[in-house]
Amino acid sequence: MNSPMLDNEPEHTARTSPGASSAMPAAARIALAVLLTGELMNIVDDSVVLTAIPTLQASLGAGPAAVQWVTAGYALTFALGLITGGRLGDIYGRRKVFLLGTVGFTVASLLCGLAAGPGMLIAARVLQGGAAAVMMPQVLATLHVTFAGENRSRAFGLFGAVLAMGSVVGPVLGGVLTEADLFGLSWRPIFLINVPVGLAVIVLGRKFITESTAANADRLDLAGVLLSAIALVLIVFPLTEGHAHGWPLWCFAMLAGGLLVLGVFLRHQQLRKNDGPLVVLSLFQGKQFSGGLSAQLMMGLLCGLFFMTWTLYLQRGLHMSPLLAALAFVLLAVGELAGAMLATKTAGRFARRLPQAGALIALASMAAYGLQVSGGHENLTLLAMAVPVLLLGFGLGMISGPIADLTLAKVPPDSAGSASGLFNTALQLGYALGIALNGLVFFAATGGSPDGALNRDAFTGVLWWVGGVLAVMWALMFYLPKRTNTGSIR
Repeated sequence: MNSPMLDNEPEHTARTSPGASSAMPAAARIALAVLLTGELMNIVDDSVVLTAIPTLQASLGAGPAAVQWVTAGYALTFALGLITGGRLGDIYGRRKVFLLGTVGFTVASLLCGLAAGPGMLIAARVLQGGAAAVMMPQVLATLHVTFAGENRSRAFGLFGAVLAMGSVVGPVLGGVLTEADLFGLSWRPIFLINVPVGLAVIVLGRKFITESTAANADRLDLAGVLLSAIALVLIVFPLTEGHAHGWPLWCFAMLAGGLLVLGVFLRHQQLRKNDGPLVVLSLFQGKQFSGGLSAQLMMGLLCGLFFMTWTLYLQRGLHMSPLLAALAFVLLAVGELAGAMLATKTAGRFARRLPQAGALIALASMAAYGLQVSGGHENLTLLAMAVPVLLLGFGLGMISGPIADLTLAKVPPDSAGSASGLFNTALQLGYALGIALNGLVFFAATGGSPDGALNRDAFTGVLWWVGGVLAVMWALMFYLPKRTNTGSIR
């Protein structure tokens, strides 16, 4: 891992003074922009293929199973590698691992764009998801150990803005690039665009990102890596694929096996607590980390439950075109950006009260939207729903960055990568749970029918569940730490 090509500074942990509130230096702003660009590439590529699937399917002659694995292959390897990716940064250097992950992601994106058949595309997407899992934990971990005071809160606020918008921007960007048919390349630019962006991240990241590593770096816990990967496969795969196969017995057998392997993994981590474990279990002794991790799980559950069913409601329940439905997502993204920028501007002064206020705003707007939807109007327009959708986005935008900031607030720098990997894994597990819940609360009611009335009624039921998730998330945020006006945590 000690590649001289990616290392032009001595390894150290750099952090400004705890009470720092001065303007962010220019080099730090560039480093922040580079890290957030890497984050954006990861998030966008998780969903960018959604609007390009029909064109991609026709171009490559891919069947339904192959198309499903174009998305599932990325998501699964991404979820599997996050914990290990975070720990690799602690041990070998977060900048170094981030840059190596970016190299892998860029190469995989090029292979996706050059794919001659569905098999090659799926293999490249699997590689892309694995590289993203190496990159993503380094972003949060580097922000945690590099910034402090108001600069830290601003950095995490911008992280939240990118996180909130990325999954919404992905389908829109995929549709625009596919429709544009740049140079006659059809869907391929949705992946090829990552090549120049990735090269820029590598060059600028090597120059401006400060290296950081754990003070007492241990060897990687290979047994822990294997056990965690097996447990996550056995849990995430049936949750993601269960509905498509009608929830056969093997799904429940895999889930039971996954929970059993997870128990073995946790016992293994306890035995290695003084010998470089993959997961630092002592992190869970702090209520702010456990509470924040649980709130992040709820955020993933909300996304998995709401976004897919909302798309189906807009297009089947309201008979919107794909383009008009994409505009609804843009409207939500505008609200999210406004909420995230508010979190950035306040620079942590309101502590947990800000994300809690965001959860309440999202809950109120969800209730107002639910009243519109439950009216059963098939001619509900985008203009008519604009206010609740914007407010929903605004509330969600106030949550992501502050949750990350406050959850990691008391994490020791040596465990930043491990904590970041767990934080990102919680989001992915929540998303898988949300997808699984769709089968029970939406598809069970519609039976897969395109009937508008059925889809409108089913979506009304989904909104009740989403409201409940938001209420639980709000309650969990009481475990997040308070801060004084000077930025100290209490």
